[in-house]
Amino acid sequence: MAARSYPRSVEEVFKDFKGRRSALIKALTTDVEEFYQQCDPERENLCLYGHPHGEWEVNLPVEEVPPELPEPALGINFARDGMQEKDWLALIAVHSDSWLLAVAFYFGARFSIDKADRKRLFSLVNELPTVFEVVTGAAKKQQKEKSPVSNSSSKSKSNSKLVQKPSESQGKVPKPPPKDVEEELDEEEDDEHGETLCGACGDNYASDEFWICCDICEKWFHGNCVKITPAKAEQIKQYKCPSCSNKKPRP
Repeated sequence: MAARSYPRSVEEVFKDFKGRRSALIKALTTDVEEFYQQCDPERENLCLYGHPHGEWEVNLPVEEVPPELPEPALGINFARDGMQEKDWLALIAVHSDSWLLAVAFYFGARFSIDKADRKRLFSLVNELPTVFEVVTGAAKKQQKEKSPVSNSSSKSKSNSKLVQKPSESQGKVPKPPPKDVEEELDEEEDDEHGETLCGACGDNYASDEFWICCDICEKWFHGNCVKITPAKAEQIKQYKCPSCSNKKPRP
């Protein structure tokens, strides 16, 4: 059996961290209905795993002792029906953040990443909102406090469902504005969208990416995260994100 390949450099460990983090955020936000159903309290102790390729899994803990990697919180399913859903998800999010750090610094210790690189790794990790902040909405509130948006900017943003980089195929390309004006426009765009986080992966807005806004919960998403292309979006009269589409009244 071939040996499993693990990340060894700071960049590789951070990439691994981001993949696992995106998977956990996906489970607790866009895939929350499926996640809820899989966490049956009648089953044995279950854990929520985030994998480096961005997929999540609810499963029993590994049997080997000690485990090859740090293990996530055990028994997340038992509290499902005894708590309000938002509190239950927030609790799992906190434990997921702890697990992500444990795995990242396990790699750092195992492969002898030195003091300076451990500090750099933590700085990279700390630039991202925590899973808890994304799941509870705290990340969006913090960004708004740091980068207040004018009423006019907010209004224009709320009235446009799609955010995408214009292309030449959309019509005549206007003459580039003077350099100073161009820089000012770029700054205004950054101010307008700087506080926006993807409701699926939690990453920040980038002007060169296609985004779409849910007409129900008004959260914004990368098109790639919700599998919507610009062409497909043009045919949608009212867009519902996966979470809003899957919401059903529970008995």
